[in-house]
Amino acid sequence: MNIQTLRAVGFLEGMSFLLLLFIAMPMKYLMDNPILVKYVGMGHGVLFIVFLVVLFVVCEKQKWALKVFILGLMAAVLPFGPFVFDRKLKHLEQAPTEA
Repeated sequence: MNIQTLRAVGFLEGMSFLLLLFIAMPMKYLMDNPILVKYVGMGHGVLFIVFLVVLFVVCEKQKWALKVFILGLMAAVLPFGPFVFDRKLKHLEQAPTEA
């Protein structure tokens, strides 16, 4: 696994989180239609776990500091966090010796 894989999974995880927060949850509570939460929530959960596993593997492979893993972990639980973390990954990808 490489940084590109991490960035792709991070993008998918971030999009699924936003879809869950801004589409599925309002449909559940405002329109009493929980069907999207069931499927989007499951997909987001799987992508969240995959993101953390890929993050761990890439951090180990690139020999990044623990700080990068913790930043990625925090980014995964915040709305828009994966997109902010992606900017950090772009920087690390261009200068891999700085981490």
